[in-house]
Amino acid sequence: AQSSGGQKVAKRRARTKKLFKAPPGYPNGLAATKEGLWVAEQKLSGMQATAYGMPEPRSLTEEAWLMDWNGKVVKTVSTPSRNTSGMAVGDGCVWMVANAPPQGVFQVDMNSKLISHRQIPLGPADNGGGCHGAHWQDGKLWIAALRLRGNIRVDPKTWTPDFMIPFYQAPDRVRYHDITWDDGTMWQVVGNDCKTWKDYRPALVRYDGVTGRVLEVVDFEPGSCDPHGLAMWDGKLISCDAGIHPGWRNLDSPTAGWVFQIDLV
Repeated sequence: AQSSGGQKVAKRRARTKKLFKAPPGYPNGLAATKEGLWVAEQKLSGMQATAYGMPEPRSLTEEAWLMDWNGKVVKTVSTPSRNTSGMAVGDGCVWMVANAPPQGVFQVDMNSKLISHRQIPLGPADNGGGCHGAHWQDGKLWIAALRLRGNIRVDPKTWTPDFMIPFYQAPDRVRYHDITWDDGTMWQVVGNDCKTWKDYRPALVRYDGVTGRVLEVVDFEPGSCDPHGLAMWDGKLISCDAGIHPGWRNLDSPTAGWVFQIDLV
């Protein structure tokens, strides 16, 4: 395969290994820290609940759970995010990114206090679009911005964007999910549009963190878990299976709700 610049793109494969189940709900965002693994809860409400044939949730609060590596919840932060589809942890806060109105990025401290709610930059003042991932790196917040079709790097204090890595473009990989950092490069989960888990062909794309150039594409082995969130810890890629996926029956994936490891082969 060739990148847009004509350079060769490396190809590899990956398989998945279940680690532990997230708390009941739909886990759709990860962030790894020395304290453990943060998992973001996604809820569907309003028009989205109707579209997925789900009842309205009893509470609209979406949690960020800090879990140890045995799967025990050691801390819970409550946030006003909506349809959370990515998260980051940095500067003493969780940053939950919404994928439903009122959209935007919710900065919440470790005591569940809302510090700020801001829209993804470079869009309308009241709706910067949805988001499918986030990552904190070197004091900056990366956002997988759907409206911009790119991963943008934002100064979390001034809210000024200073760099963007355009989403990988391939006709059979039009779904974009979470991002994480790996030694000067960025990984992102991508996938094809389809109607069932059995027809899903997810992949990881690796970008050069300085130029944004696509370095490699990693296809998952058939039967792998459905990757939504993405984090890297101790040299290992970690993901989670939200259990809901546009176009599929709810809980179609057999590993719905699981946190799992991704092994490159």
